[in-house]
Amino acid sequence: MVDNIGIIAVGGYNEMGRNMTAVRIEDDVIILDMGLRLDMVQIHEDVEIEQIHSLELIKMGAIPDDTILKEISSCVRAIACTHGHLDHIGAIPKLAHRYNAPIIATPYTAELIKHGIGSERKFKVENRVIATPQGGTYTVTEEIALEFIRVQHSIIDAAFIAIHTPQGIVLYANDFKLDRTPTIGKPPDFSRLKEIGEEGVIAMIVESTNSGITGKTPSEQIAKDLVRDTLLGSGEMDMGVVITTFSSHISRINAIIEAAEEMDRIPILLGRAMERYVKTAEKMDYISFPENIEIYGRRNMVDRALKRIAREGKDKYLLIVTGHQGEPGATLTRIAGGETPYSIEAGDRVIFSANTIPNPIPRANRYALETKLKMQGARIFKDVHVSGHASREDHWELLRLINPEHVIPAHGNIGMHSNYVEMAESTGYALGETVHIIRNGEEITL
Repeated sequence: MVDNIGIIAVGGYNEMGRNMTAVRIEDDVIILDMGLRLDMVQIHEDVEIEQIHSLELIKMGAIPDDTILKEISSCVRAIACTHGHLDHIGAIPKLAHRYNAPIIATPYTAELIKHGIGSERKFKVENRVIATPQGGTYTVTEEIALEFIRVQHSIIDAAFIAIHTPQGIVLYANDFKLDRTPTIGKPPDFSRLKEIGEEGVIAMIVESTNSGITGKTPSEQIAKDLVRDTLLGSGEMDMGVVITTFSSHISRINAIIEAAEEMDRIPILLGRAMERYVKTAEKMDYISFPENIEIYGRRNMVDRALKRIAREGKDKYLLIVTGHQGEPGATLTRIAGGETPYSIEAGDRVIFSANTIPNPIPRANRYALETKLKMQGARIFKDVHVSGHASREDHWELLRLINPEHVIPAHGNIGMHSNYVEMAESTGYALGETVHIIRNGEEITL
């Protein structure tokens, strides 16, 4: 019988990003997520970090400092990932080779991990990558199994990971929204979540990002309607239209492509990450494209396409581009900076179907981008978006559904954790007894 279970906060407990948690079950360790913190070196979806050494990235605060696991690294039995965002899988090419353990993820996430490993130039990552579908289980040892429970988030094929141990279940709930009407995929598996709650969850490690936001996070169906309404209902249909969103948000991109058809415009996707995420989703049959769609990733191909669009007429195309955070080198940032053959003119519409990441550097980059666009006469539409993260009432619902013995907020700063604790206390949990705040580098033993 297992004597105790340890939860080790490696990254993502002091900040948003570089998520990584280790769960110690007697002499076995399961690593959960292994992500980047994108803003620390202004890394973004179009930047190549393949040449940067892991120690340099750790020093910058861009990836988790997993040196705290050095003494137990030989005990790691599996690396399991919840979904394909870079703040959850982006450090795998830099760190996974240190552990003699397979990487387990849902199919779409596994493909993105393989791509990241294949692009790595500093380290040779030879860990097996094993795809386990939503609802599937991977047996780690005779006493430990990983179950991938279907949830919804702002990327397809996301999952909660339930670690089944002889003493009970540890549930890792990063990231999620309780979307009952998703536009791609099925709703969260509420019946299975209720079942594991009844089986007995020792601890739930849960994101706290939007736990301080009152109410419930709207469905992606609402975002689809917002996108359609903005694109079709804002007048001057013969002007240029550029829309930017998360490259990994396949549901949102699909909604934009559908709106392009109604606008009688050709959808054209521009940016390296846009090409990677969307083409992978198409290859795996998560999404199907109209015949007239165009996708370009490499910068020279992007600029060639923009030159042709400027020549043939902006009114024929809907540009779907990277750069929603104002990241240096992203397509929209380059357009606004006059670095491409395509220029913004008075009356052109620029639509941000994404929120600003609540960190100082993205806020500054986004402000600079919007200022340049306004100076050029762009009509800017902001926050045509709904979040992929649970709000306060979603957290309340999940907590009551699971009823864990202990709950540990993760994926956020101390303010976000405090908001979660306040919510948990309202349901009967007590700080320091059943709800716990831990910081990077610390371990709590249950």
